[in-house]
Amino acid sequence: MEEEVPHDCPGADSAQAGRGASCQGCPNQRLCASGAGAAPDPALEEIKEKMQPVKHKILVLSGKGGVGKSTFSAHLAHGLAEDENSQVHQSGSGWSPVYVDDNLGVMSVGFLLSSPDDAVIWRGPKKNGMIKQFLRDVDWGELDYLIVDTPPGTSDEHLSVVQYLAAAHIDGAVIITTPQEVSLQDVRKEINFCRKVKLPIVGVVENMSGFVCPKCKKESQIFPPTTGGAEAMCRDLAVPLLGRVPLDPLIGKSCDKGQSFFAEAPDSPATLAYRSIIQSKCERPPGTLSQPWGRAGIGVGWAGPPSEHQKRSLLPAVWDEQQEAKSPGETS
Repeated sequence: MEEEVPHDCPGADSAQAGRGASCQGCPNQRLCASGAGAAPDPALEEIKEKMQPVKHKILVLSGKGGVGKSTFSAHLAHGLAEDENSQVHQSGSGWSPVYVDDNLGVMSVGFLLSSPDDAVIWRGPKKNGMIKQFLRDVDWGELDYLIVDTPPGTSDEHLSVVQYLAAAHIDGAVIITTPQEVSLQDVRKEINFCRKVKLPIVGVVENMSGFVCPKCKKESQIFPPTTGGAEAMCRDLAVPLLGRVPLDPLIGKSCDKGQSFFAEAPDSPATLAYRSIIQSKCERPPGTLSQPWGRAGIGVGWAGPPSEHQKRSLLPAVWDEQQEAKSPGETS
């Protein structure tokens, strides 16, 4: 069984690596004390080279879970991929992402599970290794935009993505929140995280911002912004507010069907809000996008769920771990 890293680990690049009190009993103590753990990860240069054909890299973050971050990521990718001038280029090297449209591809660990109900029960090192593989070994080809949908909060996964993409340049992070204070409290921490790791902030999106009745067109506040919502928070923290996306039942329905909400409800207030955000020209901090969003060609690959052979050839480490977890005699 994999050992837990000490909670107060000084880090492999620290002068106290392998020598601190918290290092006692750690299985990696001797390695850290030797200084070998502080050596640069060779994967960083490999990722930098792999990311060269990708023009823009955008992280989608949220402080709190359940605010619609993954839904926004999917619609952001759909909106960016709508430009007819976007082109797809395929290389013969690396893993191929699953593509939803001709110019919109996706890679997810969910594609590699034997069942959609399987849980991915991994500790930090295993998850970080998967992130590294997705960035280094996936044949994204020449992309206009790479959208990275991250878990909520500030954890190992966020640190790993920022570290691995640092040399390849990250345009910035789009942070998703809902209007109520319980969400804004976590988003303030997320903004603080971005500033500490020097991750540019493209801006904040207030999701689930009111509900417009499709019949009477009257707007209701389902999640009242009791402390001023994202607008007040962005003003206080000097962060751009990219826009507000209202609730629309068709968003959930289109996601369940795996269809573009923009195509299903082109006149919805939510669609108009998405398009306004995607085409936003608001001022951004140095280092973030210098042009309006509008072109995306995200990967190519096989259509539909991968075969068992494709799963095994793509990620043997994931496959082997799943097989080991099965009971004797059980097969996929």
